[in-house]
Amino acid sequence: MALKREDDFELRREHLKSLSDDELKERFFMLSEVVTDPLIELAKNSTTPSIERSVLLRMGFSSIEAKEIVERIIDAGLMGKGAGNVVLRVSEKLGTYYLTTGREMAEGLHMDLAIEAFRGGLGNGSQKR
Repeated sequence: MALKREDDFELRREHLKSLSDDELKERFFMLSEVVTDPLIELAKNSTTPSIERSVLLRMGFSSIEAKEIVERIIDAGLMGKGAGNVVLRVSEKLGTYYLTTGREMAEGLHMDLAIEAFRGGLGNGSQKR
């Protein structure tokens, strides 16, 4: 035997009764933003070492190189910028091929330039992602 749900629609809509269609539509989209904004922020600002290694693998780095690059980027506090983005930005600043730059970064080189590019003002590098 199924339980019957009591109909409380009229009670729940009381505060919306006086709104026009346009006002209801505006309220709907405002509430939609309230629900989705935190999810969008989470997606923009959150990543994991696994995701970043995956990006680097797709850029052509070996798994060992990707692991080292990600670890160094985490240590530098740049994880939120994206490992691939950091490698590309540094390679642009050096004027070298990104695979070469990334491999050098895996060995510990250029991290000062990476930090400077994202925290201090090498042109576009200081902008948020």
